[in-house]
Amino acid sequence: MPSKILIVGACGQIGSELTLALRDIHGDDAVVASDIKSPTSPDLIDGLFEILDATDFENFKTIVSNHNIDTVYMMAAMLSGTAEKFPEKGWDLNMTSLFNVLNLGKEKLVSKIFWPSSIAVFGPTTPKIDTPQQTIMEPTTVYGISKQAGERWCAYYNKRYGVDVRSIRYPGLISYKTPPGGGTTDYAIEIFHEALKSSNYTSFLSKDTVLPMMYMDDAINATISIMDAPAESVKIRSSYNLSSVSFTPEELYSEIKNHIPDFNMSYESDFRQDIADSWPDSIDDSEARSDWGWKHDFDLKMIVKEMLEGVKSLKKVN
Repeated sequence: MPSKILIVGACGQIGSELTLALRDIHGDDAVVASDIKSPTSPDLIDGLFEILDATDFENFKTIVSNHNIDTVYMMAAMLSGTAEKFPEKGWDLNMTSLFNVLNLGKEKLVSKIFWPSSIAVFGPTTPKIDTPQQTIMEPTTVYGISKQAGERWCAYYNKRYGVDVRSIRYPGLISYKTPPGGGTTDYAIEIFHEALKSSNYTSFLSKDTVLPMMYMDDAINATISIMDAPAESVKIRSSYNLSSVSFTPEELYSEIKNHIPDFNMSYESDFRQDIADSWPDSIDDSEARSDWGWKHDFDLKMIVKEMLEGVKSLKKVN
């Protein structure tokens, strides 16, 4: 049986688009999607799919064996906003799922692993401008703590057991294809839907909150690129900084107004403001660009254009 790729958390914001991208490259029969729940997307239903609780090691191991899985993309996670509401559940899901996939690598049941980290590993004591690859990391959220711990475990399993695990620190991700997943940067997705639906939006972050953001197409390309890179090119086995563009809610609002002049936005910060305030304004990702050739394609103007067109197309379908 030919070896296959497994995506864990394939119904999530990143996992769903990553699944389709990998199927486009490798073919439908070479990519197994999995999640704890059944898919609602017709695209996922049409391909190979397994119900998998990422915290259940024996189930995980069975699926890997049954499908002759060689490569795993571990995308299951509880994101920042949701994990603050359910701290113990967030820690358990994020860490147990990581240990399960790392132990599959340790036992030589899979040969290559991707695990996503996040800018949430940084904290209020981290330098906020051009945050370097190696720096002070004192995260103040459950999500950030789990990702920082996860980075250290990835580096440990690589050094101690030779597990080929690769990781990138995602900034805030923007996509029209899947709904927001409970993250602190979700305003940058919600705003497009509300701009087209009601021409009004209330941001849960303040107007001058600068955060590193990225269009989903760039994030998917980065994920596939680091996994396709020769092992010797992946020199950092904790997680790589990744960056494309930084902006504030006000800057995003202004760019959208160029397309929808009667759009109005107000501001009413909630608990996610404190989370955002602890994160960097901009990221230095020069090591990813140097080591395995990372480069982004989408700037703010392109993101807004793509998002408005994409959300409009969804409304026509629905």
